[in-house]
Amino acid sequence: MNPLSIKDGGRRWLTTVGTRMPRTVVAVDDRITAGEAFRLAASGTGLAWYGDFPGARNLLTALSRRCGTATGKPFQEQRNQQSRRARILGRLLVPLDPGHVLPLRRGPDVREACTEVYGPSKAASLVSLRELLGVVGAHEWRVKGVEIPALGARIHPHHGVFSPVRGEYVDLVARTPLPAKELAFDIGTGTGVLAAVLAHRGVERVVATDNEPRALACARENFARLGFSGLETLEADVFPPGRAPLIVCNPPWLPARAHTPLERAVYDPGSRMLKAFLDRLPRHLEPGGEAWLILSDLAELLGLRRRGELLDALERSGLEVLGREDIRPRHPRAADPRDPLHAARAKEVTSLWRLKTGRLTTRAAPAPD
Repeated sequence: MNPLSIKDGGRRWLTTVGTRMPRTVVAVDDRITAGEAFRLAASGTGLAWYGDFPGARNLLTALSRRCGTATGKPFQEQRNQQSRRARILGRLLVPLDPGHVLPLRRGPDVREACTEVYGPSKAASLVSLRELLGVVGAHEWRVKGVEIPALGARIHPHHGVFSPVRGEYVDLVARTPLPAKELAFDIGTGTGVLAAVLAHRGVERVVATDNEPRALACARENFARLGFSGLETLEADVFPPGRAPLIVCNPPWLPARAHTPLERAVYDPGSRMLKAFLDRLPRHLEPGGEAWLILSDLAELLGLRRRGELLDALERSGLEVLGREDIRPRHPRAADPRDPLHAARAKEVTSLWRLKTGRLTTRAAPAPD
Protein backbone atom coordinates (compact mmCIF):
# COMPACT_ATOMS: atom_id res chain seq x y z
CA MET A 1 0.00 0.00 0.00
CA ASN A 2 1.25 3.45 -0.88
CA PRO A 3 -0.01 6.77 0.52
CA LEU A 4 -1.79 8.70 -2.21
CA SER A 5 -1.83 12.48 -2.19
CA ILE A 6 -5.02 13.56 -3.93
CA LYS A 7 -3.79 17.13 -4.19
CA ASP A 8 -0.41 16.14 -5.65
CA GLY A 9 -2.04 13.60 -7.92
CA GLY A 10 -4.45 16.24 -9.20
CA ARG A 11 -7.55 14.11 -8.66
CA ARG A 12 -10.72 15.84 -7.51
CA TRP A 13 -13.44 14.23 -5.42
CA LEU A 14 -16.71 13.30 -7.12
CA THR A 15 -19.89 12.75 -5.12
CA THR A 16 -23.62 13.32 -5.46
CA VAL A 17 -24.48 12.55 -1.84
CA GLY A 18 -22.38 15.19 -0.08
CA THR A 19 -19.86 12.85 1.54
CA ARG A 20 -16.35 14.13 2.17
CA MET A 21 -13.29 12.51 0.69
CA PRO A 22 -11.45 10.45 3.33
CA ARG A 23 -8.59 12.40 4.90
CA THR A 24 -6.23 9.49 4.38
CA VAL A 25 -6.23 7.59 1.10
CA VAL A 26 -3.96 4.68 0.23
CA ALA A 27 -3.45 3.05 -3.16
CA VAL A 28 -4.31 -0.67 -3.19
CA ASP A 29 -4.70 -3.53 -5.64
CA ASP A 30 -5.47 -7.24 -5.53
CA ARG A 31 -2.61 -7.89 -3.10
CA ILE A 32 -4.66 -6.51 -0.20
CA THR A 33 -6.74 -8.98 1.79
CA ALA A 34 -10.41 -8.40 2.45
CA GLY A 35 -9.73 -8.39 6.18
CA GLU A 36 -7.07 -5.68 5.95
CA ALA A 37 -9.23 -3.65 3.56
CA PHE A 38 -12.14 -3.82 6.00
CA ARG A 39 -9.94 -2.78 8.93
CA LEU A 40 -8.70 0.27 7.02
CA ALA A 41 -12.10 1.28 5.66
CA ALA A 42 -13.76 0.86 9.07
CA SER A 43 -11.11 3.15 10.59
CA GLY A 44 -11.84 5.90 8.04
CA THR A 45 -9.12 5.27 5.45
CA GLY A 46 -9.99 5.51 1.78
CA LEU A 47 -8.79 2.71 -0.52
CA ALA A 48 -7.98 3.87 -4.05
CA TRP A 49 -8.14 0.74 -6.18
CA TYR A 50 -5.62 0.29 -9.02
CA GLY A 51 -6.13 -3.39 -9.81
CA ASP A 52 -8.58 -4.62 -12.44
CA PHE A 53 -12.27 -3.68 -12.26
CA PRO A 54 -13.64 -7.17 -11.45
CA GLY A 55 -11.22 -7.26 -8.51
CA ALA A 56 -12.67 -4.01 -7.22
CA ARG A 57 -16.20 -5.40 -7.38
CA ASN A 58 -15.11 -8.59 -5.63
CA LEU A 59 -13.53 -6.58 -2.82
CA LEU A 60 -16.69 -4.48 -2.46
CA THR A 61 -18.71 -7.70 -2.10
CA ALA A 62 -16.27 -9.01 0.52
CA LEU A 63 -16.48 -5.75 2.48
CA SER A 64 -20.27 -5.88 2.33
CA ARG A 65 -20.30 -9.38 3.83
CA ARG A 66 -18.13 -8.20 6.70
CA CYS A 67 -20.50 -5.34 7.47
CA GLY A 68 -23.21 -7.78 8.55
CA THR A 69 -26.97 -7.19 8.57
CA ALA A 70 -29.48 -5.78 11.03
CA THR A 71 -32.42 -8.07 10.23
CA GLY A 72 -34.90 -8.28 13.09
CA LYS A 73 -33.55 -5.27 14.95
CA PRO A 74 -35.53 -2.08 15.74
CA PHE A 75 -35.90 0.36 12.84
CA GLN A 76 -33.52 3.03 14.15
CA GLU A 77 -30.87 0.43 14.91
CA GLN A 78 -31.24 -0.86 11.36
CA ARG A 79 -30.86 2.67 9.98
CA ASN A 80 -27.72 3.20 12.06
CA GLN A 81 -26.30 -0.09 10.80
CA GLN A 82 -27.12 0.86 7.20
CA SER A 83 -25.45 4.25 7.66
CA ARG A 84 -22.28 2.66 9.04
CA ARG A 85 -22.28 0.12 6.22
CA ALA A 86 -22.64 2.88 3.61
CA ARG A 87 -19.71 4.79 5.11
CA ILE A 88 -17.44 1.75 5.08
CA LEU A 89 -18.35 0.62 1.56
CA GLY A 90 -18.10 4.21 0.32
CA ARG A 91 -14.37 4.25 1.16
CA LEU A 92 -13.46 1.86 -1.64
CA LEU A 93 -12.56 4.31 -4.41
CA VAL A 94 -11.70 4.07 -8.10
CA PRO A 95 -9.93 6.61 -10.32
CA LEU A 96 -11.43 8.35 -13.32
CA ASP A 97 -9.26 10.01 -15.94
CA PRO A 98 -10.32 13.22 -17.76
CA GLY A 99 -13.55 12.72 -19.65
CA HIS A 100 -14.76 10.24 -17.01
CA VAL A 101 -12.63 7.44 -18.47
CA LEU A 102 -12.27 4.49 -16.10
CA PRO A 103 -8.61 3.42 -16.49
CA LEU A 104 -8.92 0.04 -14.74
CA ARG A 105 -8.39 -3.13 -16.75
CA ARG A 106 -11.62 -4.85 -17.85
CA GLY A 107 -13.63 -1.85 -16.70
CA PRO A 108 -16.89 -0.71 -18.36
CA ASP A 109 -17.36 2.47 -20.33
CA VAL A 110 -18.84 4.87 -17.77
CA ARG A 111 -18.40 8.12 -19.69
CA GLU A 112 -22.02 8.73 -20.67
CA ALA A 113 -23.41 7.70 -17.28
CA CYS A 114 -20.97 9.95 -15.40
CA THR A 115 -21.51 12.91 -17.71
CA GLU A 116 -25.27 12.71 -17.10
CA VAL A 117 -24.73 12.97 -13.34
CA TYR A 118 -21.50 14.93 -12.82
CA GLY A 119 -21.37 16.95 -16.03
CA PRO A 120 -18.40 17.15 -18.42
CA SER A 121 -14.98 16.61 -16.89
CA LYS A 122 -11.53 17.69 -17.98
CA ALA A 123 -9.86 16.66 -14.72
CA ALA A 124 -8.82 13.38 -13.17
CA SER A 125 -10.93 12.35 -10.21
CA LEU A 126 -11.70 9.77 -7.55
CA VAL A 127 -15.16 8.38 -6.89
CA SER A 128 -16.61 5.81 -4.53
CA LEU A 129 -17.02 2.52 -6.39
CA ARG A 130 -20.39 2.03 -4.71
CA GLU A 131 -21.57 5.42 -5.97
CA LEU A 132 -20.18 4.75 -9.45
CA LEU A 133 -22.11 1.48 -9.66
CA GLY A 134 -25.24 3.40 -8.66
CA VAL A 135 -24.59 5.99 -11.36
CA VAL A 136 -24.14 3.27 -14.00
CA GLY A 137 -27.25 1.43 -12.81
CA ALA A 138 -29.30 4.63 -12.90
CA HIS A 139 -28.10 5.29 -16.45
CA GLU A 140 -29.26 1.83 -17.51
CA TRP A 141 -32.72 2.47 -16.01
CA ARG A 142 -32.82 5.87 -17.69
CA VAL A 143 -32.16 4.24 -21.06
CA LYS A 144 -34.41 1.20 -20.54
CA GLY A 145 -37.22 2.83 -18.56
CA VAL A 146 -39.80 1.28 -16.24
CA GLU A 147 -42.92 -0.24 -17.80
CA ILE A 148 -46.10 1.38 -16.44
CA PRO A 149 -49.13 -0.75 -17.40
CA ALA A 150 -51.54 2.08 -16.52
CA LEU A 151 -49.84 4.19 -19.22
CA GLY A 152 -49.07 1.49 -21.72
CA ALA A 153 -45.65 3.11 -21.88
CA ARG A 154 -42.38 3.48 -20.02
CA ILE A 155 -41.22 6.09 -17.54
CA HIS A 156 -37.49 6.86 -17.62
CA PRO A 157 -36.11 7.82 -14.18
CA HIS A 158 -32.98 9.94 -13.83
CA HIS A 159 -30.24 9.43 -11.27
CA GLY A 160 -31.38 10.66 -7.87
CA VAL A 161 -35.09 10.57 -8.79
CA PHE A 162 -37.19 7.82 -7.22
CA SER A 163 -38.10 5.15 -9.75
CA PRO A 164 -41.77 4.05 -9.93
CA VAL A 165 -40.92 0.39 -9.46
CA ARG A 166 -43.63 0.10 -6.79
CA GLY A 167 -46.56 0.05 -9.17
CA GLU A 168 -49.35 -0.29 -6.62
CA TYR A 169 -49.61 3.45 -5.89
CA VAL A 170 -49.75 4.12 -9.63
CA ASP A 171 -52.60 1.62 -9.92
CA LEU A 172 -54.53 3.45 -7.18
CA VAL A 173 -54.38 6.70 -9.15
CA ALA A 174 -55.28 4.88 -12.36
CA ARG A 175 -58.45 3.28 -10.99
CA THR A 176 -59.96 5.86 -8.61
CA PRO A 177 -62.88 7.78 -10.24
CA LEU A 178 -61.90 11.31 -11.28
CA PRO A 179 -63.88 14.16 -9.68
CA ALA A 180 -63.02 16.52 -12.55
CA LYS A 181 -60.95 16.60 -15.73
CA GLU A 182 -60.18 20.27 -16.35
CA LEU A 183 -57.23 20.71 -13.95
CA ALA A 184 -55.14 18.77 -11.43
CA PHE A 185 -52.07 19.49 -9.29
CA ASP A 186 -49.46 16.74 -8.81
CA ILE A 187 -47.48 17.63 -5.69
CA GLY A 188 -43.94 16.20 -5.49
CA THR A 189 -44.06 14.81 -9.01
CA GLY A 190 -40.66 13.05 -9.13
CA THR A 191 -40.49 11.26 -12.48
CA GLY A 192 -43.89 12.70 -13.41
CA VAL A 193 -45.53 9.27 -13.48
CA LEU A 194 -48.73 10.27 -11.65
CA ALA A 195 -49.16 13.45 -13.70
CA ALA A 196 -48.76 11.33 -16.83
CA VAL A 197 -51.39 8.84 -15.60
CA LEU A 198 -53.83 11.70 -14.98
CA ALA A 199 -53.21 13.06 -18.48
CA HIS A 200 -53.64 9.57 -19.91
CA ARG A 201 -57.02 9.39 -18.16
CA GLY A 202 -58.15 12.61 -19.82
CA VAL A 203 -57.26 15.39 -17.38
CA GLU A 204 -56.82 18.39 -19.66
CA ARG A 205 -54.18 20.27 -17.66
CA VAL A 206 -51.85 19.01 -14.93
CA VAL A 207 -49.43 21.24 -13.00
CA ALA A 208 -46.64 19.07 -11.57
CA THR A 209 -44.52 20.56 -8.78
CA ASP A 210 -41.31 19.50 -7.09
CA ASN A 211 -38.58 21.25 -5.10
CA GLU A 212 -35.79 19.24 -6.76
CA PRO A 213 -34.56 20.59 -10.13
CA ARG A 214 -33.33 17.14 -11.18
CA ALA A 215 -36.84 15.73 -10.64
CA LEU A 216 -38.42 18.48 -12.73
CA ALA A 217 -35.91 17.86 -15.53
CA CYS A 218 -36.76 14.16 -15.38
CA ALA A 219 -40.51 14.85 -15.46
CA ARG A 220 -40.18 17.23 -18.42
CA GLU A 221 -38.21 14.64 -20.37
CA ASN A 222 -40.83 11.98 -19.66
CA PHE A 223 -43.69 14.30 -20.62
CA ALA A 224 -41.97 15.12 -23.91
CA ARG A 225 -41.31 11.44 -24.60
CA LEU A 226 -44.95 10.52 -23.91
CA GLY A 227 -46.26 13.35 -26.08
CA PHE A 228 -49.01 14.53 -23.71
CA SER A 229 -50.13 18.14 -24.03
CA GLY A 230 -51.30 20.10 -21.02
CA LEU A 231 -48.55 18.91 -18.66
CA GLU A 232 -46.63 21.69 -16.89
CA THR A 233 -43.79 21.62 -14.37
CA LEU A 234 -43.10 24.18 -11.66
CA GLU A 235 -40.41 24.36 -9.00
CA ALA A 236 -42.26 24.87 -5.72
CA ASP A 237 -41.93 23.85 -2.09
CA VAL A 238 -45.40 22.26 -2.14
CA PHE A 239 -48.26 23.91 -4.06
CA PRO A 240 -48.43 26.02 -7.21
CA PRO A 241 -50.48 29.24 -7.05
CA GLY A 242 -54.27 28.97 -7.20
CA ARG A 243 -56.79 26.20 -6.73
CA ALA A 244 -57.62 22.93 -8.48
CA PRO A 245 -60.57 20.50 -8.31
CA LEU A 246 -58.13 17.58 -8.00
CA ILE A 247 -54.86 17.57 -6.07
CA VAL A 248 -52.69 14.45 -5.88
CA CYS A 249 -49.81 13.95 -3.45
CA ASN A 250 -47.61 10.92 -2.83
CA PRO A 251 -45.32 12.22 -0.04
CA PRO A 252 -42.39 10.37 1.54
CA TRP A 253 -43.86 7.66 3.73
CA LEU A 254 -41.38 7.36 6.62
CA PRO A 255 -40.78 10.16 9.17
CA ALA A 256 -37.02 9.69 9.48
CA ARG A 257 -33.85 11.43 8.32
CA ALA A 258 -32.72 10.88 4.73
CA HIS A 259 -29.04 10.08 4.25
CA THR A 260 -28.92 10.68 0.48
CA PRO A 261 -30.84 12.84 -2.03
CA LEU A 262 -32.62 9.74 -3.38
CA GLU A 263 -33.81 8.83 0.13
CA ARG A 264 -35.73 12.11 0.34
CA ALA A 265 -38.44 10.40 -1.71
CA VAL A 266 -38.86 7.85 1.09
CA TYR A 267 -37.82 9.61 4.31
CA ASP A 268 -39.32 12.88 5.56
CA PRO A 269 -38.00 14.08 8.96
CA GLY A 270 -40.90 14.90 11.25
CA SER A 271 -43.35 14.32 8.35
CA ARG A 272 -42.65 17.90 7.25
CA MET A 273 -43.97 17.50 3.70
CA LEU A 274 -47.07 15.60 4.82
CA LYS A 275 -47.90 18.24 7.43
CA ALA A 276 -47.27 21.12 5.00
CA PHE A 277 -49.52 19.47 2.41
CA LEU A 278 -52.39 18.98 4.84
CA ASP A 279 -52.03 22.41 6.46
CA ARG A 280 -52.08 24.30 3.13
CA LEU A 281 -54.46 22.06 1.21
CA PRO A 282 -57.67 23.99 2.12
CA ARG A 283 -56.21 27.10 0.46
CA HIS A 284 -55.67 25.29 -2.84
CA LEU A 285 -58.51 22.79 -3.20
CA GLU A 286 -61.59 24.06 -4.99
CA PRO A 287 -64.92 23.74 -3.13
CA GLY A 288 -66.37 20.35 -4.01
CA GLY A 289 -62.98 19.10 -5.19
CA GLU A 290 -60.96 16.11 -4.02
CA ALA A 291 -57.42 15.66 -2.77
CA TRP A 292 -55.85 12.24 -3.18
CA LEU A 293 -53.26 11.51 -0.50
CA ILE A 294 -51.28 8.34 -1.14
CA LEU A 295 -49.70 6.89 1.96
CA SER A 296 -48.44 3.54 3.19
CA ASP A 297 -49.00 2.38 6.76
CA LEU A 298 -45.37 1.19 7.00
CA ALA A 299 -44.55 4.04 9.39
CA GLU A 300 -47.24 2.82 11.78
CA LEU A 301 -46.06 -0.78 11.50
CA LEU A 302 -42.52 0.33 12.35
CA GLY A 303 -43.68 2.39 15.31
CA LEU A 304 -42.63 5.68 13.70
CA ARG A 305 -46.13 7.15 13.69
CA ARG A 306 -49.13 6.26 15.83
CA ARG A 307 -52.27 5.00 14.13
CA GLY A 308 -54.47 8.00 14.84
CA GLU A 309 -51.92 10.68 13.97
CA LEU A 310 -53.05 11.08 10.36
CA LEU A 311 -56.72 11.40 11.33
CA ASP A 312 -55.79 13.99 13.97
CA ALA A 313 -53.88 15.99 11.34
CA LEU A 314 -56.84 15.85 8.95
CA GLU A 315 -59.17 17.15 11.65
CA ARG A 316 -56.82 20.00 12.57
CA SER A 317 -56.70 21.07 8.92
CA GLY A 318 -60.49 20.98 8.56
CA LEU A 319 -60.39 18.06 6.14
CA GLU A 320 -62.87 15.23 5.81
CA VAL A 321 -62.40 11.72 4.43
CA LEU A 322 -64.63 10.88 1.46
CA GLY A 323 -63.29 7.38 1.09
CA ARG A 324 -60.18 5.23 0.94
CA GLU A 325 -58.80 2.79 -1.61
CA ASP A 326 -56.35 0.14 -0.34
CA ILE A 327 -53.87 -2.11 -2.09
CA ARG A 328 -51.23 -4.60 -1.00
CA PRO A 329 -47.63 -4.15 -2.17
CA ARG A 330 -46.45 -6.44 -4.95
CA HIS A 331 -42.77 -5.52 -5.09
CA PRO A 332 -40.19 -8.30 -4.42
CA ARG A 333 -39.01 -6.91 -1.06
CA ALA A 334 -42.49 -7.41 0.42
CA ALA A 335 -42.03 -11.18 0.16
CA ASP A 336 -38.27 -11.35 0.86
CA PRO A 337 -37.55 -12.72 4.37
CA ARG A 338 -33.96 -11.44 4.06
CA ASP A 339 -35.17 -7.84 3.93
CA PRO A 340 -34.44 -6.12 7.29
CA LEU A 341 -38.01 -4.77 7.35
CA HIS A 342 -39.68 -7.98 6.18
CA ALA A 343 -41.96 -8.39 9.20
CA ALA A 344 -43.49 -4.95 8.64
CA ARG A 345 -43.50 -5.09 4.83
CA ALA A 346 -45.45 -8.36 4.89
CA LYS A 347 -48.34 -6.52 6.60
CA GLU A 348 -48.05 -3.20 4.73
CA VAL A 349 -51.04 -1.60 3.01
CA THR A 350 -50.85 1.37 0.65
CA SER A 351 -53.90 3.66 0.68
CA LEU A 352 -55.30 6.47 -1.43
CA TRP A 353 -57.23 8.78 0.90
CA ARG A 354 -59.93 10.82 -0.84
CA LEU A 355 -60.18 14.11 1.05
CA LYS A 356 -62.40 17.17 0.88
CA THR A 357 -62.41 20.47 2.71
CA GLY A 358 -64.87 21.06 5.53
CA ARG A 359 -67.41 23.88 5.64
CA LEU A 360 -65.12 26.25 7.54
CA THR A 361 -62.25 26.03 5.07
CA THR A 362 -63.88 26.12 1.64
CA ARG A 363 -64.47 29.87 1.88
CA ALA A 364 -60.83 30.73 2.54
CA ALA A 365 -59.18 32.59 -0.31
CA PRO A 366 -55.89 31.26 -1.72
CA ALA A 367 -52.95 32.81 0.11
CA PRO A 368 -49.21 32.80 -0.58
CA ASP A 369 -47.48 29.73 0.91
